[in-house]
Amino acid sequence: MAEAELPAPVSLRRFDLSDLDGFWIWASDERVTTSCSWEVYKNKDDLCRYMAESVLPNPCFLAIIVGGRPLGVVSLTIPEAANDRCHVELGYVLEREWWGKGVATAAVRLATEAVRLATEAAMAEMQGLERVEALVEIGNKALRGFWRRWGFRVRDC
Repeated sequence: MAEAELPAPVSLRRFDLSDLDGFWIWASDERVTTSCSWEVYKNKDDLCRYMAESVLPNPCFLAIIVGGRPLGVVSLTIPEAANDRCHVELGYVLEREWWGKGVATAAVRLATEAVRLATEAAMAEMQGLERVEALVEIGNKALRGFWRRWGFRVRDC
């Protein structure tokens, strides 16, 4: 299914606690989280706490929405290490049912455009930004190809 054939347009928005059930679908799926830096959630209370403490207050955690339902997350992260503040890491997690259907492509396009169009006030906070990075496991050829199509250089570290 191509992006144009999706049942509704893809959009991004801030999360709210009513998104817990949608978040649970991908956060508790071991196949989805295998490439993530965090472990699969096995308890909705832990996920709810994580959402309340880390996701909701962070304007750079955006829900990927199709048809009014959250299907995943796009995140932009400025690394904490002072010597790494020249770049932003862009990542996404998507409900498995929607893999290969153009949802991630549309979400990354929207997130990339949002970074490009950031206001001067937001850019002042990101002073010295040189690049946007995405981290991918070496063996994940499909995801490496995805990022290449978006103009990212793929390098092994």
